[in-house]
Amino acid sequence: MSVGVDFNFIPMGDCLWLVFTTLPNLAIAEEIAQHLVKNQLVACAQVLPPMTSIYTWQGQICRESEVLLLLKTPSDRYPALELSLKELHPYAEPEIIALVAAAVSQSYLTWAIASTH
Repeated sequence: MSVGVDFNFIPMGDCLWLVFTTLPNLAIAEEIAQHLVKNQLVACAQVLPPMTSIYTWQGQICRESEVLLLLKTPSDRYPALELSLKELHPYAEPEIIALVAAAVSQSYLTWAIASTH
């Protein structure tokens, strides 16, 4: 059974995006997070504890300790955020994954928009 969900009720300018990127260590993650908040590209940046990432890179299986940076930004700030992440990120091919939040409290969304404009 398929359940159809219509997300058209959320105007694109009023969406909150959750953006994920991984970084090699806490210091770099905090430095990038500070930059993104200071420059109003994100309303909030959260650095999650170290984790183990296993992936393939240039034909090899790699195992690295990384931290996850979780970013919250209105949809209209995403292009500038992605550009900034690509400029600041130490990896040759950074993970930048954005998901649209299906539901956000209006007061939090209002705060996030105000924090980035």
